[in-house]
Amino acid sequence: MDVLTLLGQLLNSTLVFSTALIFTALGGIFSERSGVVNIGLEGLMIFGAFAAGVGTYYAQEAGMGSAAPWIGVICAIFVGILGSLIHALASVTFKADQTISGIVINFLAAGLTLFFVKLLFDGSAETPLIKVFHKQAIPLLREIPIIGEGFFNSYPTTYLALILVAVAFYVLYKTPFGLRLRSVGEYPGAADTLGVNVSRMRYIGVMISGALAGLGGATITLTTTSLFSHNTISGQGYIAIAAMIFGKWNPVGAFGAAMFFGFSQAIRNYVQLFEWSRSIPQEFIFMIPYVLTIIVLVSAVGRASAPSALGTPYDPSKR
Repeated sequence: MDVLTLLGQLLNSTLVFSTALIFTALGGIFSERSGVVNIGLEGLMIFGAFAAGVGTYYAQEAGMGSAAPWIGVICAIFVGILGSLIHALASVTFKADQTISGIVINFLAAGLTLFFVKLLFDGSAETPLIKVFHKQAIPLLREIPIIGEGFFNSYPTTYLALILVAVAFYVLYKTPFGLRLRSVGEYPGAADTLGVNVSRMRYIGVMISGALAGLGGATITLTTTSLFSHNTISGQGYIAIAAMIFGKWNPVGAFGAAMFFGFSQAIRNYVQLFEWSRSIPQEFIFMIPYVLTIIVLVSAVGRASAPSALGTPYDPSKR
């Protein structure tokens, strides 16, 4: 295998591993830009991965063929939104501690999805194998050295993630909706005075985060694992939070951070191809992405500037 081919495949693997993180980090940005901390991204990804696995399975059983994975995607987005509504209700309406609410969602998702999987599939701890997305090369562009193999020979969800980075940036910084969303995360009292419904904007931000986190979870189920089990997500939501913070709550920055974490996971897989790696305990190799996450978070402390009102419930009567 020549160097150019190896680099192209490494870039491709990086992008594949980054896709779920990109979706989820973008979702986290919409929630936290509105002023609502969303530690529950891990749980929302679990909900999405579960819904994608179950939805795709029953769709293929109904004879929907290649459309089955897309049915799974729709189910994941829907269930992700439902899960996020729990967080929005607790955080925005009842003004509960947002961190605790997010942690509850993580525990709820882990337990509830495992319960329903066992209920639906005769006690099995995982869904049956399902139809998944396959890589689709883009003609001509695929022939570009390194970049062609890296960016233009991937899954439909990966192409969608790249498009959504640009869409999220445009929506947040170039539209009235984005201005209102950011305003309630920075100065909710001033936004309320100008007629912006703070609670409604925060609900929308949290629901968008649920939809995108659910899509992130579905991506893992429908591209790399081909099923859902209790360890399908295994910390990816927390890594997405790190990408969001490291990217300074900016879609482009979060994309770069997600690529960095995706690269660490790709490297983890490629390291195992070399003979010398066999003398290293597998646990240490699988620790690589999480160790890098901790290092990045520690280095980001004091440098990342969060929205001013992040984590602060808003009471209109006290403005």
